[in-house]
Amino acid sequence: MKIDIEEKGDITVARLVGELNSGTAESVQESLLQHVCPGCNIVLDMSGVTYISSVGLRTLLLLYRESSRQDGHIVLCGLTEMVHDTMFITGFLEFFETYATCAEGEKHLKED
Repeated sequence: MKIDIEEKGDITVARLVGELNSGTAESVQESLLQHVCPGCNIVLDMSGVTYISSVGLRTLLLLYRESSRQDGHIVLCGLTEMVHDTMFITGFLEFFETYATCAEGEKHLKED
């Protein structure tokens, strides 16, 4: 999995490309947890994620819980149909705000 991280003022945009599974989840978790801090605003661009396993879902949940514990926010954008369906069926969409584009997600975080 490829992870590109860009700082845009007080918003961190992380672009994920590839499969989020047992082979990649640990490195994704380590990379993203470095950006979770008090009051953080993180946009996860999931448009390049082609597959997400249960381990990948657990990684996202861990990021959500850690950011919430620190009064931070994580939003997801660009979910592919398959990833969206997986997250919907498993109930994981209840934890995240989702947006079609990163620009929409960034706008929401700026308004909060």
